[in-house]
Amino acid sequence: MTRRQVHLAAHFPGVNNTTVWADPRSKSQIDFDSFVHLARTAERGRFDFFFLAEGLRLRELKGRIHDLDVVGRPESLTVLSALAAVTSHLGLAATVNSTFNEPYEVARRLATLDHLSGGRAAWNVVTSYDAFTGENFRRGGYLDEADRYTRAAEFLRTARELWDSWRPDTVVADAGRGEFVRSDGIETFRHQGRHIAIEGRFNVPRGPQGHPVIIQAGDSEEGREFAASDADVIFSRHSRLEEGRAFYKDVKARLAKYGRRPDDLKILPAVTYVLGDTEEEAAERAAEIRRAQVSPQTAIAFLEGIWGRDLSDVDPDGPLPDIEPDFAEGVSKGRAQFRGDRRATAEQWREVARQKRLTVRELVIEVTGRQTFVGTARTVADQIDEFVQTEAADGFIFVPHLTPSGLDDLVDKVVPLLQEKGVFRADYTGPTLRDHLGLAAVPHRQEATL
Repeated sequence: MTRRQVHLAAHFPGVNNTTVWADPRSKSQIDFDSFVHLARTAERGRFDFFFLAEGLRLRELKGRIHDLDVVGRPESLTVLSALAAVTSHLGLAATVNSTFNEPYEVARRLATLDHLSGGRAAWNVVTSYDAFTGENFRRGGYLDEADRYTRAAEFLRTARELWDSWRPDTVVADAGRGEFVRSDGIETFRHQGRHIAIEGRFNVPRGPQGHPVIIQAGDSEEGREFAASDADVIFSRHSRLEEGRAFYKDVKARLAKYGRRPDDLKILPAVTYVLGDTEEEAAERAAEIRRAQVSPQTAIAFLEGIWGRDLSDVDPDGPLPDIEPDFAEGVSKGRAQFRGDRRATAEQWREVARQKRLTVRELVIEVTGRQTFVGTARTVADQIDEFVQTEAADGFIFVPHLTPSGLDDLVDKVVPLLQEKGVFRADYTGPTLRDHLGLAAVPHRQEATL
């Protein structure tokens, strides 16, 4: 029986407490050398793509910049365009917001990246619901949360209309042969929808892939449906075996009604890893890393985000405070995990702390832990393979705890074992990201241009 192939991607850590900045091996999150190191490591490991998240506003806590985060994040497509020049096969995936951007501009920049990279561009389509982020933009917080996926779907549809407005056989200017663009090869686009009304002519030729690879990360009912209808990859949070299988089965079952096959959509959970020469050593290292990721200050910041109060006087190495949360007004802005049902979260945290007799810091380590693969290189390779062979995932997006050297051990020690198992490529077999993912180039769709 043919064994399912593993897909791997690399995530450059963004604003969060994932990176252990106190570790002397941690470098700048802005210097280009950091991006180059992680991208070249991923390419050396024959990964499918390199993934950048996005942040449109610095997060705040109690009205001040949350200085436990990375302060500053370069714009994704600019960084990836530069990386296109120092890599040759690695896919380049940018997170670009569909709420506070315009389709023409985004489609143009992505088509440009696809050309510059020889067909390696990908777009992680995300939305934003909050007026806090919107204050940075002309439109402000105009978009209701209920409308964010309807705009995202229309935004993506419009971008595809723009890409398809160039016919595949359109001749592009070539001074050496005296050729020029034929005006009849560039169709007029016109989109009149609920959120978007534009018309004109697109000014970038169709990219090598037809369309960039589309990535989606939503986990709500709307997000799953959006992914099933329009995405090529899901950036999933379901990194435990059983919940991964349930998510995989649910989303793949939605594809048929859109005329799609199971292999048309790759499900890649975000994961971490810790290696050791023995299982015991790996477990010890994992515990050390979690304590470094959740400093005393970080623990209190998480608690304040849920409790909605200033808790700076609370001892992080003491018990949960006997203080009622304030659910009317939050103190944290820009953090998605603090915008849900904080009342239910607070009750859950209290119960976990009571049952396990945890301090505040121990509790935050417990409830925010995301370590997925911990063990020797052999056991980690076996675990990765089990996920894919039992349909809990098609592969993984690795989020290292060190910037930028955090994938070195994975590439040097685990990837060779996956290759030995026959479940991971020994070399790239095509030039484009769609080739890496086993996805066909998108054919020109005449009917997409209105």
